[in-house]
Amino acid sequence: MTDLYQAQRAMRNMRRAALQRGVVAILDVGTSKIACLILRFDGVEDQAESDGMGSMAGQSNFRVIGAATTKSRGVRFGEISAMNETERAIRTAVQAAQKMANVRVDHCIVCFSGGEARSYGLAGEIVLEDGVVKDSDVGRVLAACDLPDIGEGREVIHAQPVNFALDHRSGLGDPRDQIGNRLACDLHLLSVDASVVQNLLHCIKRCDLELAGIASSAYVSGISALVEDERELGAACIDMGGGSTGISFFMKKHMIFADSVRLGGDHVTSDIAQGLQVPFAVAERIKTKHGGVHATSMDDREMIEIGGDSGDWEKDRRQISRTELIGIIRPRVEEILEQVAERLEAAGFESLPSQQIVLTGGASQIPGLDGLASRILGQRVRMGRPLRVQGLPQAATGASFASTVGLCLFAAHPQDEWWDFDIPSERYPARSLKRALKWFKDNW
Repeated sequence: MTDLYQAQRAMRNMRRAALQRGVVAILDVGTSKIACLILRFDGVEDQAESDGMGSMAGQSNFRVIGAATTKSRGVRFGEISAMNETERAIRTAVQAAQKMANVRVDHCIVCFSGGEARSYGLAGEIVLEDGVVKDSDVGRVLAACDLPDIGEGREVIHAQPVNFALDHRSGLGDPRDQIGNRLACDLHLLSVDASVVQNLLHCIKRCDLELAGIASSAYVSGISALVEDERELGAACIDMGGGSTGISFFMKKHMIFADSVRLGGDHVTSDIAQGLQVPFAVAERIKTKHGGVHATSMDDREMIEIGGDSGDWEKDRRQISRTELIGIIRPRVEEILEQVAERLEAAGFESLPSQQIVLTGGASQIPGLDGLASRILGQRVRMGRPLRVQGLPQAATGASFASTVGLCLFAAHPQDEWWDFDIPSERYPARSLKRALKWFKDNW
């Protein structure tokens, strides 16, 4: 835990240095695409007052000055499977974005969707020494949280305080400078497979970039796709990517749970490729142009020319009805949504006061998906698009760029995390590993 704490503090320092230089690269390493945005910061403003905890790193105005995407290579289930291929793809995206922005970047902030994320809710409590909450007291109460046994070979990428209680008053966003005797804290901790993170860091280093931050795609997609009211009242964001589907809960403007399903849009494409005996690229084109999940009487008469370049004229001129295509797509989409529903039920989503669900990500754009999701996940389902960001190209405003845009917002306005505070050095070496609480069932 010591190494991780110091590494995250070092990354936050690099982020501050990048902000001072004025430019930073945003890198979304996905299964179907790798997207790179270059942000120019117009200057760090004074910390704005808000009802949540202020950002320790300051808040900034920024605009997008460079953008590029390329087909992802060497990535499966959101995890690197072929280092050389992924390195080439990242270099291609970064160089194209740098060329558009006409500037060189040295620092990047990265998000990824793999690693089998697991959530833990922790609680800690301390007695205040002089009756006034200081920064050091916040660090002490975070260190007082009992760390769960997250297992061998796993790392923590997010450790965010989501609620403070001072004596009998709970629901405090920022307890600093307030008077009381006992300070308690609820902490949300998100762990991922350490080898996935290490491979990603090694790949970024091979691309001659310095890592200034790392985030989970499920988290940043929620930041981007959920509007302020949904993050406050409670909502789940379902980010349907190419290789995996991320799930995140937000309440009181904080993420309180995250999970993932190792199925995505590429599995739908793979089913089409196997069912029609066509190459993957042809199957992707057919899915994008003619896909759907609801068959009507008109679809029996709508014929789709499969095409291909096998050299066999009869095979390349085959036609199928759209009903047949929907018959291939729908079972896989239902499987993905049913697994998402199982994760939501296991996490206690039904106990939250709001049942809003927002679908985003590239695979969520299949026509009719929102209606099917309403029957499987619940009635309150809507399609989500990323928030508008200054300078963002029109081509990058679709649902498939939710995590990319969310990472921009994460870079500019990072939420306070464990490593933003000075933790007493005797607190974070090996500690008793006691409990992991599903705190949102008890506290919200």
